[in-house]
Amino acid sequence: MAIKNAYLRELLARVEKRNQGEPEFIQAVTEVLMTLDPVVEKRPDLVEAGVLERIVEPERQIMFRVPWVDDHGKVQVNRGFRVQFNSAIGPYKGGIRLHPSVNLSIIKFLGFEQTFKNSLTTLPMGGGKGGSDFDPKGKSDGEIMRFCQSFMTELSRHIGADCDVPAGDIGTGAREIGFMFGQYKRIRNEFTGVLTGKGLPYGGSLARTEATGFGLCYFTEEMLKANGTSFKGKTVVISGSGNVAIYAAQKATEFGAKVVTMSDSDGYIYDENGIDLACVKQLKEVERKRIKEYLNFHPEAKYTAGCKGVWTVKCDIALPCATQNEIDGESAAILVKNGCIAVSEGANMPSTPEAIEIYLENKLLYGPAKAANAGGVATSGLEMSQNSQRLSWTFEEVDAKLQGIMKSIFKACDEASKTYGMPGNYMAGANIAGFMKVAEAMKAQGCV
Repeated sequence: MAIKNAYLRELLARVEKRNQGEPEFIQAVTEVLMTLDPVVEKRPDLVEAGVLERIVEPERQIMFRVPWVDDHGKVQVNRGFRVQFNSAIGPYKGGIRLHPSVNLSIIKFLGFEQTFKNSLTTLPMGGGKGGSDFDPKGKSDGEIMRFCQSFMTELSRHIGADCDVPAGDIGTGAREIGFMFGQYKRIRNEFTGVLTGKGLPYGGSLARTEATGFGLCYFTEEMLKANGTSFKGKTVVISGSGNVAIYAAQKATEFGAKVVTMSDSDGYIYDENGIDLACVKQLKEVERKRIKEYLNFHPEAKYTAGCKGVWTVKCDIALPCATQNEIDGESAAILVKNGCIAVSEGANMPSTPEAIEIYLENKLLYGPAKAANAGGVATSGLEMSQNSQRLSWTFEEVDAKLQGIMKSIFKACDEASKTYGMPGNYMAGANIAGFMKVAEAMKAQGCV
C-alpha cells in the first residue's frame, strides 16, 4: 500500500526528517499513515485541528542514566527510557523492555503502537513505553534487584497510578516488576496500582501471565470464524517460547489446532507430533533453559540453529510471538507458497513492510499486532481496575472479560475496514479504529 494523499506524504517526510536514525519508529508511523487516506478524505476537520501532526510526536521523552553495582563490586551504567506518547484517552500505559537492543527508536515505536492498541481495548488508557539496554540474561538476582532499584529511583519521578502505569515486557517479568514496585513503595511511601504485572500477593491479576497469548488466539479465532473457518484441525507455527508463545500454543491447542514449532534466540524446534507444552513450560518457566533442551525429552523432534527457518515449516496459521521484524518478505513468500491462510501477530511489529504487502496481495487473513496482541495490556487495564477498587477477580472472571475485549477489538477492526472501503484488511481496520478514538479525544481537548 502506498500513501496517496499529498498531506499524509508530506507529514511522513517531516517525520522522517525529524527522526533520522530511528528506523523502527519511522516504520511504525509509515504503517499507520499508509492506511489513513480515506480518513483524511472524510474528516478534513482532523487535519485542520492539527491532530495528525500531534499524534506522531510524543508528549514527553525521558532518558536517564542507570548506575548499579554488580556482584564483583564494579559500577555498571545503563541507559533508561520512558516515552509518554499520548494521554488523550487516559494515563500513559505500556511496558518496560529490558534488552540490549533497546534504544530511543524502539521505545518510541512501541509507545506509538501502544497508543492505538490501548485505544482498541476500549479501556481508558493512553500510550507509553519504557525500558533499558540492560540485559537480565546471565545476571544474578542480586544484580537484577540493584539495577531495578536504580532504574525505579529515577522513573518514580515520572509515573503514578493516575499519570503513567508501566508494566512488564521483554526481559521484565514478575521478578523485575516486584523489585521495581518495592523500590517505588519505599521512595513514595504509598501502595498504589502504579505498576501492572505484579505478583498475586501484592495486587497482581489472575490470567495476566496468560493474557497476551490467550488474547492472540481469541482474536485469531474470531478472524477465522468471520471468514468461514477456525483453529480446529489446523497446523500452527509459533515463534518464541516466552509467555506469549507458550500460552498462545496452549489456547490454540485447546481450540483444536496442532502447534509444531517454538523457538528462542538461538534456534527453533519442530515436532511433527505436536509440541509437548508441559515440557516447554518446565524448560522455560522453571529451569530457564534453552529451547534445544527439548530434544533431551523428545529426541524425535528436530532442532535448527537460527530462527528465520521457522517460517519455512509448512503450516495453516503462523503466530509470530518473538520480536519485531522477524518475518521479512522472503519468509512471507514462503508462508504463502506453503499454503498458510492466516498470520496473526503476538509480538510487536514482527512483520516487515514487505511481508505485510505480501500478506495483503495474497489475501491472507492478517491480524496486526496492535489488535491481535492487545490482550496483555487489556488485562493490565483490568489489573488497574482491581487495584483501584481494592478487589481481586477470579481467573474465570478476568478471562471472560478478556474474551469479550478481544471479540470487540476484532469487531471494531472488521467494521472500520468495511466503513472505509477496505473490507478484510484488518491492518487498516485496526489502525483506523484505534486512531479515530484518540483523534476525536485530542480534537475535543483542544491544542494540547
